[in-house]
Amino acid sequence: MLVYGQEILNKASKECYGVGAFNFVNFEMLNAIFVAADSAKSPIFVQASEGAIKYMGIDMAVNMVKTMSKRYPHIPVALHLDHGTSFESCKRAVEAGFTSVMIDASHHPFDENLDETSKVVEMAHKEGVGVEAELGRLMGIEDNISVDEKDAVLVNPKEAEQFVRESKVDYLAPAIGTSHGAFKFKGEPKLDFERLKLVKELTKIPLVLHGASAIPDYVRESFHSSGGDIGSSKGVPFSFLQEAIKGGINKVNTDTDLRIAFIAEVRKLANEDKGQFDLRKFFTPAMNAMTKVMIERMEVLGSANKI
Repeated sequence: MLVYGQEILNKASKECYGVGAFNFVNFEMLNAIFVAADSAKSPIFVQASEGAIKYMGIDMAVNMVKTMSKRYPHIPVALHLDHGTSFESCKRAVEAGFTSVMIDASHHPFDENLDETSKVVEMAHKEGVGVEAELGRLMGIEDNISVDEKDAVLVNPKEAEQFVRESKVDYLAPAIGTSHGAFKFKGEPKLDFERLKLVKELTKIPLVLHGASAIPDYVRESFHSSGGDIGSSKGVPFSFLQEAIKGGINKVNTDTDLRIAFIAEVRKLANEDKGQFDLRKFFTPAMNAMTKVMIERMEVLGSANKI
């Protein structure tokens, strides 16, 4: 059942659990997301970035999600534009049938971010569509970072309060120390949970954790054993994800874990059966691997058995 993003996240915020927001670029990834949600009995966000939309075509992305929603009508699902870079991009997504959009103007000064976000909110709310915005910059927190440096890149809670009040945004991604990709931390993982709790207290809306892939040991080992190399990659530990949910996070973005799990299985079969060229032989185990990752994630986040 395709629903607006705020319907899923307002419930999650009220009941204090997190909902996985999983990126997709093709049918195999999307199918695995729905199979996992069906197995775990979990609501979901399915996300497409501007790059993914360019790859698939916006009509294909929307129609695939609509088709899967009809196949699994009992699953609440929001179709979300991930990291929309402009008002025009968000408007195209809303007009195409997305039920949630993110306007990412976090690289601009506060006032410009607020102005751009407010325009997107006004446009999207006319169609009932929920809007996500971001404050701060995603980068890992290291032991040697000074207080001033930390305050320069992480979300300012008082600014978050003003931003939410004036923009009327539905959910906010506050920078608390994560980063995108497979290499999130150089040393021990660190997130600013106290800052997160204060943002939640001041804004009282669902919050979003970007750069939240965990890269579990078994996923990393599968990638390495198949001949891949992601070195000493570090994701966000499950215990950190759960602590973040306690602090107010309700939407947890996950992309890197799915890519790594998928490619590990494809490479493994390519190595073992060099004469194989049936795409189904490659993609079926790849889908199963992603499904396993997502079911585990839904259980960790607390969204399992919420439908």
